[in-house]
Amino acid sequence: MTSPGTAAGAAGAPRDGSLAHLPDHIRRAIEITPAAGTSERIIDITTVGRRTGRPRRIEIFFYRAAGHTYLCSGAGGGATDWCANLLANPGFTFHLKNGVRADLPARATPVTDPAERRAVLAEIVADLNQPHDPGTIRPTRLEDWAGSRLMRIDFPGS
Repeated sequence: MTSPGTAAGAAGAPRDGSLAHLPDHIRRAIEITPAAGTSERIIDITTVGRRTGRPRRIEIFFYRAAGHTYLCSGAGGGATDWCANLLANPGFTFHLKNGVRADLPARATPVTDPAERRAVLAEIVADLNQPHDPGTIRPTRLEDWAGSRLMRIDFPGS
């Protein structure tokens, strides 16, 4: 496994959301659509603890919107350790674990532009309101997600 702070900061990370440099089976596992079920959206991430410097692994949902991969804190937008860790140390490991298994070096960038945030969150909320509903509460409303921590994920080129 790549350590969270090393290769993720490497040059060559696609900035356009492209996953073309990844093997087909991994790319397909990341390019989920609104038809994806809950298990297809669950990953683990390993961040570097901002205070301890130790690896911290958690389970989390990931989303696809606007041609990119995202992590989001969800409705309510409460503080999260994973987000604070990524703000301090944006390199981390993205662990696919359901079906396809892979440990991918990744880099997080906070989405702060209001127009981009709204567009991405609107896509995520629309996805969550699909009939399969990977969320836990229906209907999911955009205004409930407005304060969410939102990170765009890039996967370095090889």
